[in-house]
Amino acid sequence: MKSLIDHARSFSVQVAERPEEFRELAAGQTPQALFITCSDSRVIPSLITGARPGELFELRTAGNIVPRYDERRPSGETATIEYALRVLGIRDIVVCGHSHCGAVGALVRGDDLSALPAVRGWLDHGVPSLPAGQGLAHAVRHHAAAQLDTLRGYPSVRERITEGTLALHAWYYEVDTGAISAHRPDLGGEFRPL
Repeated sequence: MKSLIDHARSFSVQVAERPEEFRELAAGQTPQALFITCSDSRVIPSLITGARPGELFELRTAGNIVPRYDERRPSGETATIEYALRVLGIRDIVVCGHSHCGAVGALVRGDDLSALPAVRGWLDHGVPSLPAGQGLAHAVRHHAAAQLDTLRGYPSVRERITEGTLALHAWYYEVDTGAISAHRPDLGGEFRPL
């Protein structure tokens, strides 16, 4: 924690060295994309994409799970997606899965999560049947692409897709190599290098 605190204490010096950039950020945000990814500390959206402050609107959940839309039970995830589309006017949503994903691994293996009831309940929002026989990487890719189907169930997403003003993307990030591949529906749902 000490290194994090030390950096936080000195951050205002860095801001003072770039006052114009941070004044613009204080005036508002116009992010290019909503980036939905796992809470895993090894997945850092701005590092992966090279985004500067204000360029990505992020939603991080265990296993990059997008819960089904239910207006009777609003959640932070559904509110974030709705705000991104209806207020910020975001034109692209990326759902990014990653190698070595503990959440998807638990789903594939059918781990006993009785000691983690909140985690177990959250993972129930995931894809009910993940392909187990083709390895974790395949399951994570399948899971990320399936989240796009869940997103299509959101009224704000449906509206924007119908208007032709929103594109959905599923990516797969390899933690150990940095390689990114993208879901290609036009190629039978394969993932190909970006």
